[in-house]
Amino acid sequence: MSAAACWEENEPQLPAEIVDVLEASNDESLTALELLVAIPEWEVDLPGGDRPSQTDVLAITRNDDGVVILGVEAKVDEPFGPTLSEKREGASAGQIERISYPERELGCSSSLDGRIRYQLLHRTVSALLTARAFHAHVAVMLVHSFSQNSRWREDFDAFVNAVTGIPLTKDLYELRIGDGPRLLIGWCKGAEKYLSMELPSSL
Repeated sequence: MSAAACWEENEPQLPAEIVDVLEASNDESLTALELLVAIPEWEVDLPGGDRPSQTDVLAITRNDDGVVILGVEAKVDEPFGPTLSEKREGASAGQIERISYPERELGCSSSLDGRIRYQLLHRTVSALLTARAFHAHVAVMLVHSFSQNSRWREDFDAFVNAVTGIPLTKDLYELRIGDGPRLLIGWCKGAEKYLSMELPSSL
């Protein structure tokens, strides 16, 4: 609800705090982005499972450099799902493929540390696959956290380290994965007011 309130209030623009995080990089590909469409609960099929990976908000944006895909994972206090160790325990062959496929897409030469959170892995690869589908030149997986003490930031930082994220700023990192769209991951802190803001009824 906090993310919905934030996006609704800022429409037809990107939320201001997301703009700030992207433009702090001084990367021309991430500045002056125009929001074309924001789609809630965006689904991306990944091998090895019977349910798609579901991103909270998929934003298709553009500037003079081209199209940029933003896959936004909204959080308040909830964690990023189970760890990879928890997912691997007693997993079927299909479930193992569900983990191994995104690891390969991110260029991992070996399995990621079992303490890494499964959701961060899937959402990052979902953003990348969506960027490929739209022929975008940049994909960004962005955690939009409304926790005022940045709860679970340590899990995000552990993921950044595991995939060798190269810092552009203290909140935005680039992953070098070879050909195709550039891939970035970031952390954005949402404004406290959205924790108690109610959306107007549609009835």
